[in-house]
Amino acid sequence: MNFMPAYKTRAQYVADDLRRRILAGEFPGGTQLRQDALAQDYDVSRIPVREALLALESEGLVEFHPHRGAFTTELSVAKIRELFELRVLLETYILRQAIEHLTDQDLDKAEDILLKYDEALNSGGQIDNWSEYNFAFHEALYAPADLPETLALISQLNTKSDRYIRMQLLYTQEIEKAEQEHHGLLALARERQAEAACELLKKHIHEACEGIVSVLEKPVT
Repeated sequence: MNFMPAYKTRAQYVADDLRRRILAGEFPGGTQLRQDALAQDYDVSRIPVREALLALESEGLVEFHPHRGAFTTELSVAKIRELFELRVLLETYILRQAIEHLTDQDLDKAEDILLKYDEALNSGGQIDNWSEYNFAFHEALYAPADLPETLALISQLNTKSDRYIRMQLLYTQEIEKAEQEHHGLLALARERQAEAACELLKKHIHEACEGIVSVLEKPVT
């Protein structure tokens, strides 16, 4: 699968690169994103920078404060739990609808993505691609449901959750567990065990959420 972006406009280029930098932790929550400095950094005018920031605002990664400008979003534990509970509701719904329509080709595509994801996780490299592989795997299982609006909402929720999923994988030593659950989910999908697959998916998302919360609530020593 090709994850290389195809830039169409300066605004898209700036948005994609800023997204990568925010999710990588280069701009922690609450960091002001000055349009003039970013325009100089990317060697563009302020117009594509503002368009990029508005796009990232729609994804929940940037907030505009009146008379102060754009800042990276700082999510609370309560918001994180809300995001992941919404993921449970939508993703178990779409998986239940998708399983009966999954073809061998769909399942093989999901497995191919999962093997690439495993390789990236186990090597400790390609951190920037972890979330892309993660969503691509889930999307391969969900797409046969043919519910594009639901899938679009799930995509938005995953974008908003991305930095926290990466934090969980990096700081809770849960990579092996996450891999096992993904393989288990694929196996249940192959067997068309919809209810068991949805229960595993629900557990997978809830435990990821609690792992992230434990990282955020850990006292600083």
